[in-house]
Amino acid sequence: MEIILERELRAAVTLNRDVLEVVEGGFTLMADGAVNTPPIMRLEVPEHNGEVDVKAAKVNGFDHFAIKVSSGFFDNPTRGLPSGSGLMVLLSAVTGQPEALLLDNGYLTDLRTAAAGAIAAKYLANPSLDTVGVIGAGSQARVQLQALALVRTFRRVLVYARRPQQADQYVDDMRRVMGVTVERRESPADVMREADLVVTATPATEPLLNADWLHPGLHLTAMGSDAEFKQELDSRILGRADTVCCDLISQCIRLGEWHHAIESGVRRDDVVELGELTSKRATGRTAANQITVADLTGTGVQDTMIATYAFERVQAVRLQSRNG
Repeated sequence: MEIILERELRAAVTLNRDVLEVVEGGFTLMADGAVNTPPIMRLEVPEHNGEVDVKAAKVNGFDHFAIKVSSGFFDNPTRGLPSGSGLMVLLSAVTGQPEALLLDNGYLTDLRTAAAGAIAAKYLANPSLDTVGVIGAGSQARVQLQALALVRTFRRVLVYARRPQQADQYVDDMRRVMGVTVERRESPADVMREADLVVTATPATEPLLNADWLHPGLHLTAMGSDAEFKQELDSRILGRADTVCCDLISQCIRLGEWHHAIESGVRRDDVVELGELTSKRATGRTAANQITVADLTGTGVQDTMIATYAFERVQAVRLQSRNG
């Protein structure tokens, strides 16, 4: 079994349009019925504000499939550590034998999660954006913005985070990385009311965004609600939106924003999956004034797609290095 370290993965795989295409292909394959995705296994570590998820998916016709262990320990920033970590195991789809251990420390998870956000924006956000809002200032809040820039242009970014010092650091870092105006706001309301698109990237357990702040043309991508007790959006938002999209409906009705909306009495039969948009089975935004929402809980197919791609990229880079 090959062991591939984070530094080699980072050298071989970057957040680019190829990654978006790979992950988008996974959603299309899921819509085609070519993916076997078991339920998420979760372990809570409440005494340290932590959690561990195990995700997997097998894609018909692929030589390999991935099992991903992903941890989120949300007090880690106070310890000088990133909140997310993890690893992926790539197994043979023929023999079941482990063939590669990708010790990415959550790097590939960050990429595939950011890619899903950008794909959702590609189909649901207005083509013309001026201001993007970000709720949260961790690693995912950063890569979501970088991925979004691959599918949309924007002039200004507004950020709110619970820790002002972390938000200020985000402002400094993303100004340098993105080359756009980045400003801190004092509340989620300030961000949502001014932005054309808002991404929420937090482990919040109570809604951060309120339906009273909705305005025509707004797109929301919520990617933090990946456990039954997490929630970033007021459930009324999903009732009022013109289009609601889930990455995987069967998963979102258990632990996503859609799960909370259903529990609060929101009823609608027009929720679509992201793969329906990427496969052109359904349409996303059809008018500039529509309000759209993407509920992203993270799927195993994203992990198999990014792990397979990363393994192939590492092999190609190694071969190129050997051949001079």
